[in-house]
Amino acid sequence: MATIKKHTGKEQKKELPGKLEKVLVLAAFFCGGSLGLAGCGDSPQETLFQSDVPAVGDPGDGDAAQNMVEAVELDHVLDGYVPCKKEYNFYFTYKLVHPWWDAVALGIEDAAKQYESLGIIINYEYLAPNAASAQDQAGRLRDASGRGFDVIGVDVADVDIITPVINELMADGQKVMTFSSSDASREDGCSRIAYVGNTHNYEDGADLALALCEKLGGIGRIAILVGNEGAPCHEDRARGAREMVALYPDMEIVETAYDGDSVDNAYELAKAFLSRHEDLAGIICCNMSNPVGAARAVVEAGREGKTLIVGMDHDQEALQYLKEGVIYALGVQDCYSIGFDTLQVAVKIADGVLPGELYPEKTQERTTIIYQDGAAAMLRTLYGEID
Repeated sequence: MATIKKHTGKEQKKELPGKLEKVLVLAAFFCGGSLGLAGCGDSPQETLFQSDVPAVGDPGDGDAAQNMVEAVELDHVLDGYVPCKKEYNFYFTYKLVHPWWDAVALGIEDAAKQYESLGIIINYEYLAPNAASAQDQAGRLRDASGRGFDVIGVDVADVDIITPVINELMADGQKVMTFSSSDASREDGCSRIAYVGNTHNYEDGADLALALCEKLGGIGRIAILVGNEGAPCHEDRARGAREMVALYPDMEIVETAYDGDSVDNAYELAKAFLSRHEDLAGIICCNMSNPVGAARAVVEAGREGKTLIVGMDHDQEALQYLKEGVIYALGVQDCYSIGFDTLQVAVKIADGVLPGELYPEKTQERTTIIYQDGAAAMLRTLYGEID
């Protein structure tokens, strides 16, 4: 979808990506009950977030269904915090229009519906360009800062370019948070209030590289597809992968390329890798688009089982390639939880609650490595596919 503009409390029909509608059905099925309340004027109470150490499944461990359950949490209810207001206005912008962020949007939407059931209206805009651009993102943030939003959230496209913009908005009194897969942290010199999302992208890249290196017996020449140059999540995963591969004396990285988070670009780059390196043993993919492009190239070249692929996330085509054995492993992020928790944190920030007892400065969400034996279960959960 090009944009999402949602106002809960007003009857609207919003087109959702059809292949992810199953998530909302399952979320509605699982959600129920309520927790003890804490909020304005009440004593702090511990809130619930996904903060587990990233889970890494074992290939062929016979527990594929459990790995699938751990990968995607669909049973969220609001954490019991009592908002101070009856209506909020939020602005969220992210790197580019892409199915990965559609999945985050489903978590945001479900949290907003639960607030609505309590009589609290959450108005939000959820917008991004069609191609990643830090300059475009900076312009969107500056524009939003003059429109009276309670909180602005951003999935950072480039730390060096966006950090000064966030600091500028914060200095002007705007409340800014980061979310999704890319943070501009306090360590980066950013004054943003809090972050919700993947805090372990480096580890994800290292875990995927480890899976590939071990499968190859520690011997082989590989290539890396990164994604968007400057995007913290993509760069961190690539760095983790490179440093893991460096631990294996008989492994070599022969090429690294940026595909701009485009399936088509990834396909062309992977074709070129395969053409230049007939002995290419593997490709490490650092975002959701490039495993699909790489797998198409590998199949076209007839190199299934000869050039192994590891990569990120839950694209339906990628999961099908995983099921067929073209892709060896996928690191699936819990996008739904990212969206749900982002909205809960935004409400607290809007109320003037700083990170501490009610929510952490960094809310860590889960990544699970899924292998071939878990692909069918994941396809059923996210897309309703039947074996």
